[in-house]
Amino acid sequence: MDLETAYQVQSGLVAARVAAGERIVGVKLGLTSRAKQQRMGVSAPLTGWLTDGMLLEPAAPVPVEQLIHPRVEPEIVFTLGRRLEGPGVTPASAMAAVRSVSAGLEVIDSRYRDFRFTLPDVVADNASSALFVLGDKEVEPTDLDLAVETCVLSVGSTVVDTATGAAVQGHPARALALAANSLAERGLALEEGWIVLTGGMTDAVPLEPDRPVTAEFTHLGGVTVSCGEARPM
Repeated sequence: MDLETAYQVQSGLVAARVAAGERIVGVKLGLTSRAKQQRMGVSAPLTGWLTDGMLLEPAAPVPVEQLIHPRVEPEIVFTLGRRLEGPGVTPASAMAAVRSVSAGLEVIDSRYRDFRFTLPDVVADNASSALFVLGDKEVEPTDLDLAVETCVLSVGSTVVDTATGAAVQGHPARALALAANSLAERGLALEEGWIVLTGGMTDAVPLEPDRPVTAEFTHLGGVTVSCGEARPM
Protein backbone atom coordinates (compact mmCIF):
# COMPACT_ATOMS: atom_id res chain seq x y z
CA MET A 1 0.00 0.00 0.00
CA ASP A 2 1.42 3.39 -0.95
CA LEU A 3 0.94 6.57 1.06
CA GLU A 4 -1.74 8.00 -1.24
CA THR A 5 -3.83 4.85 -0.85
CA ALA A 6 -3.26 4.90 2.91
CA TYR A 7 -4.70 8.40 3.20
CA GLN A 8 -7.70 7.28 1.12
CA VAL A 9 -8.27 4.46 3.61
CA GLN A 10 -7.94 6.96 6.47
CA SER A 11 -10.54 9.22 4.83
CA GLY A 12 -12.89 6.27 4.51
CA LEU A 13 -12.56 5.41 8.20
CA VAL A 14 -13.30 8.98 9.24
CA ALA A 15 -16.19 9.26 6.78
CA ALA A 16 -17.75 6.22 8.46
CA ARG A 17 -17.50 7.96 11.83
CA VAL A 18 -19.09 11.11 10.42
CA ALA A 19 -21.86 9.02 8.85
CA ALA A 20 -22.50 7.56 12.32
CA GLY A 21 -23.07 11.06 13.72
CA GLU A 22 -19.64 12.31 14.74
CA ARG A 23 -18.19 15.65 13.67
CA ILE A 24 -14.62 16.47 12.62
CA VAL A 25 -13.10 18.87 15.16
CA GLY A 26 -9.47 18.93 14.11
CA VAL A 27 -6.35 17.00 13.23
CA LYS A 28 -3.45 15.35 14.97
CA LEU A 29 0.16 14.91 14.02
CA GLY A 30 1.97 11.69 14.68
CA LEU A 31 5.64 10.80 14.90
CA THR A 32 6.82 14.41 14.89
CA SER A 33 9.89 13.46 16.93
CA ARG A 34 12.87 12.15 14.96
CA ALA A 35 13.72 9.82 17.83
CA LYS A 36 10.22 8.34 17.74
CA GLN A 37 10.41 7.93 13.97
CA GLN A 38 13.58 5.90 14.39
CA ARG A 39 12.09 3.77 17.17
CA MET A 40 8.93 3.06 15.17
CA GLY A 41 10.80 2.47 11.92
CA VAL A 42 9.07 5.20 9.89
CA SER A 43 10.63 8.08 8.01
CA ALA A 44 8.26 11.06 8.32
CA PRO A 45 5.50 12.66 10.41
CA LEU A 46 1.88 12.00 9.48
CA THR A 47 -1.57 13.49 10.00
CA GLY A 48 -4.83 12.01 11.20
CA TRP A 49 -8.34 13.26 11.96
CA LEU A 50 -10.01 14.09 15.28
CA THR A 51 -13.76 13.88 15.85
CA ASP A 52 -15.93 14.97 18.75
CA GLY A 53 -16.44 11.29 19.53
CA MET A 54 -12.75 11.08 20.46
CA LEU A 55 -12.89 13.98 22.94
CA LEU A 56 -12.83 12.70 26.51
CA GLU A 57 -14.13 14.90 29.30
CA PRO A 58 -11.39 15.60 31.90
CA ALA A 59 -13.00 13.62 34.73
CA ALA A 60 -14.24 10.73 32.59
CA PRO A 61 -12.43 7.38 32.77
CA VAL A 62 -10.97 5.99 29.56
CA PRO A 63 -13.28 3.22 28.25
CA VAL A 64 -10.50 0.65 27.98
CA GLU A 65 -12.98 -2.10 27.18
CA GLN A 66 -13.47 -0.42 23.80
CA LEU A 67 -9.73 -0.31 23.06
CA ILE A 68 -6.99 -2.81 22.24
CA HIS A 69 -3.75 -1.76 23.98
CA PRO A 70 -3.99 1.97 24.74
CA ARG A 71 -1.00 4.18 25.41
CA VAL A 72 -0.86 7.82 26.46
CA GLU A 73 1.38 10.67 25.35
CA PRO A 74 1.50 14.37 26.29
CA GLU A 75 0.83 17.02 23.66
CA ILE A 76 0.92 20.77 23.16
CA VAL A 77 -2.49 21.58 21.66
CA PHE A 78 -3.49 24.51 19.45
CA THR A 79 -6.97 25.88 18.86
CA LEU A 80 -7.19 27.87 15.65
CA GLY A 81 -8.63 31.37 15.53
CA ARG A 82 -8.83 31.41 11.75
CA ARG A 83 -8.57 29.13 8.74
CA LEU A 84 -5.04 27.99 7.87
CA GLU A 85 -4.46 26.81 4.33
CA GLY A 86 -1.26 25.73 2.58
CA PRO A 87 0.91 25.44 0.67
CA GLY A 88 3.63 27.76 1.86
CA VAL A 89 2.59 27.98 5.51
CA THR A 90 5.57 28.87 7.71
CA PRO A 91 5.89 28.42 11.48
CA ALA A 92 5.35 32.17 11.91
CA SER A 93 2.21 32.28 9.74
CA ALA A 94 0.96 29.11 11.45
CA MET A 95 1.29 30.68 14.91
CA ALA A 96 -0.50 33.80 13.69
CA ALA A 97 -3.58 31.61 13.13
CA VAL A 98 -3.56 30.17 16.68
CA ARG A 99 -6.17 31.45 19.12
CA SER A 100 -5.00 29.57 22.21
CA VAL A 101 -2.64 26.88 23.48
CA SER A 102 -3.56 24.10 25.91
CA ALA A 103 -2.13 21.04 27.59
CA GLY A 104 -3.35 17.73 26.25
CA LEU A 105 -3.02 13.98 26.57
CA GLU A 106 -3.71 11.71 23.63
CA VAL A 107 -4.78 8.12 24.13
CA ILE A 108 -3.41 6.27 21.14
CA ASP A 109 -4.36 2.75 20.10
CA SER A 110 -3.34 0.58 17.18
CA ARG A 111 -4.63 -2.30 15.14
CA TYR A 112 -1.03 -3.49 14.81
CA ARG A 113 0.60 -5.78 17.35
CA ASP A 114 3.12 -3.98 19.59
CA PHE A 115 2.56 -0.76 17.61
CA ARG A 116 4.85 -2.06 14.87
CA PHE A 117 3.92 -0.66 11.46
CA THR A 118 5.08 1.00 8.27
CA LEU A 119 4.22 4.62 7.52
CA PRO A 120 1.30 3.68 5.19
CA ASP A 121 0.05 1.19 7.81
CA VAL A 122 -0.28 3.80 10.53
CA VAL A 123 -1.67 6.44 8.18
CA ALA A 124 -4.44 4.04 7.14
CA ASP A 125 -5.16 3.44 10.85
CA ASN A 126 -5.82 7.20 11.26
CA ALA A 127 -2.46 7.74 12.96
CA SER A 128 -3.41 5.47 15.89
CA SER A 129 -6.06 7.98 17.01
CA ALA A 130 -8.35 6.84 19.80
CA LEU A 131 -9.17 9.54 22.36
CA PHE A 132 -7.82 12.83 23.65
CA VAL A 133 -8.36 15.04 26.68
CA LEU A 134 -7.58 18.74 27.05
CA GLY A 135 -6.50 20.71 30.09
CA ASP A 136 -8.83 23.42 31.38
CA LYS A 137 -6.32 26.24 30.86
CA GLU A 138 -6.13 28.20 27.58
CA VAL A 139 -3.12 30.46 27.11
CA GLU A 140 -2.50 33.18 24.54
CA PRO A 141 0.25 32.00 22.17
CA THR A 142 2.09 35.32 22.44
CA ASP A 143 2.58 34.68 26.17
CA LEU A 144 4.63 31.50 25.62
CA ASP A 145 8.00 30.29 24.40
CA LEU A 146 6.79 26.88 23.30
CA ALA A 147 10.22 25.55 22.40
CA VAL A 148 11.16 25.60 26.08
CA GLU A 149 7.73 24.81 27.55
CA THR A 150 8.46 21.85 29.81
CA CYS A 151 6.27 18.81 30.39
CA VAL A 152 6.70 16.33 33.24
CA LEU A 153 4.93 13.01 32.61
CA SER A 154 3.95 10.86 35.58
CA VAL A 155 2.34 7.43 35.88
CA GLY A 156 0.74 7.13 39.28
CA SER A 157 3.11 8.95 41.61
CA THR A 158 6.23 8.19 39.54
CA VAL A 159 7.79 10.64 37.11
CA VAL A 160 8.59 8.62 33.98
CA ASP A 161 9.71 11.24 31.45
CA THR A 162 10.23 14.93 30.77
CA ALA A 163 10.44 16.93 27.56
CA THR A 164 10.16 20.41 26.13
CA GLY A 165 8.24 21.69 23.14
CA ALA A 166 11.44 21.47 21.11
CA ALA A 167 10.87 17.71 20.97
CA VAL A 168 8.08 18.43 18.47
CA GLN A 169 9.87 19.27 15.22
CA GLY A 170 12.08 21.74 17.08
CA HIS A 171 8.98 23.86 17.83
CA PRO A 172 5.26 22.93 17.79
CA ALA A 173 4.64 25.71 15.24
CA ARG A 174 6.62 23.69 12.71
CA ALA A 175 4.29 20.76 13.27
CA LEU A 176 1.28 23.02 12.73
CA ALA A 177 2.78 24.35 9.48
CA LEU A 178 3.53 20.78 8.41
CA ALA A 179 -0.11 19.80 8.99
CA ALA A 180 -1.43 22.71 6.93
CA ASN A 181 0.96 22.06 4.06
CA SER A 182 0.35 18.31 4.12
CA LEU A 183 -3.42 18.79 3.98
CA ALA A 184 -3.01 21.24 1.10
CA GLU A 185 -1.51 18.43 -0.98
CA ARG A 186 -4.94 16.78 -0.75
CA GLY A 187 -6.89 19.99 -1.34
CA LEU A 188 -7.76 20.41 2.35
CA ALA A 189 -7.18 23.06 5.01
CA LEU A 190 -7.31 23.55 8.77
CA GLU A 191 -10.54 25.30 9.70
CA GLU A 192 -11.27 28.03 12.24
CA GLY A 193 -12.01 26.59 15.66
CA TRP A 194 -10.29 23.28 14.97
CA ILE A 195 -8.05 21.58 17.51
CA VAL A 196 -4.55 20.49 16.47
CA LEU A 197 -2.61 17.96 18.52
CA THR A 198 0.96 18.74 17.57
CA GLY A 199 2.54 15.38 18.40
CA GLY A 200 3.76 13.39 21.36
CA MET A 201 6.47 15.13 23.36
CA THR A 202 7.65 11.91 25.02
CA ASP A 203 7.33 8.22 24.40
CA ALA A 204 3.81 6.94 24.92
CA VAL A 205 3.21 5.02 28.15
CA PRO A 206 0.76 2.14 28.66
CA LEU A 207 -2.56 2.98 30.32
CA GLU A 208 -3.06 0.69 33.28
CA PRO A 209 -5.75 0.31 35.99
CA ASP A 210 -5.15 2.31 39.16
CA ARG A 211 -2.28 4.25 37.56
CA PRO A 212 -3.46 7.61 36.22
CA VAL A 213 -1.23 9.33 33.68
CA THR A 214 -0.59 13.03 34.34
CA ALA A 215 1.21 15.70 32.32
CA GLU A 216 2.24 18.87 34.15
CA PHE A 217 3.38 21.79 32.00
CA THR A 218 5.29 24.90 33.01
CA HIS A 219 2.63 27.39 31.90
CA LEU A 220 -0.19 25.29 30.42
CA GLY A 221 -1.22 23.56 33.63
CA GLY A 222 -1.90 19.89 34.13
CA VAL A 223 -4.07 17.19 32.59
CA THR A 224 -4.77 13.60 33.69
CA VAL A 225 -6.33 10.45 32.27
CA SER A 226 -7.25 7.28 34.10
CA CYS A 227 -9.04 4.03 33.39
CA GLY A 228 -10.23 3.63 36.96
CA GLU A 229 -9.85 0.73 39.33
CA ALA A 230 -8.68 -2.73 38.37
CA ARG A 231 -11.50 -5.27 38.14
CA PRO A 232 -11.13 -8.60 40.02
CA MET A 233 -10.51 -11.59 37.77
